[in-house]
Amino acid sequence: MDPISKALRRFNYLIGETDAAYHEAALRLGLSDSAMRILYALWEGDCRCSLREVCRRSGLSKQTVNSALRKLEGEGLAFVEPAGRRSKDVCLTPAGRALAERTVARLIAVEKGILAGWPAQDLEQYLALAERYLTALRSGIEDLHTE
Repeated sequence: MDPISKALRRFNYLIGETDAAYHEAALRLGLSDSAMRILYALWEGDCRCSLREVCRRSGLSKQTVNSALRKLEGEGLAFVEPAGRRSKDVCLTPAGRALAERTVARLIAVEKGILAGWPAQDLEQYLALAERYLTALRSGIEDLHTE
């Protein structure tokens, strides 16, 4: 196997294992994957942000976010309110804030602890390379078309 294929296989393995680790975190915290990602996005946004921003931060589709939000609303954990003519804000209720503090805030603390343990140069290099890869991937995807 050529070195690039080998690296790609390892890269994809690491992405899959990282996804599995976050899934395990959601299970241990008693959350669905989508609920955890939405709570995470809201916690980072001081418990309120636009629906568009929740989708962007969580990496979930608008349809998935809307479905998960209906469930969170039904449980009294979040609500959606108009924020202008064509925008909506998603907000955590007090019960939602308490849940986020017991769950995603703890996960964020784990993540911060990991990154705080890295030398500043390693952290900056990791972020720069991840950003460079994402930019190149988006550019390459623009060239993809169905045949």
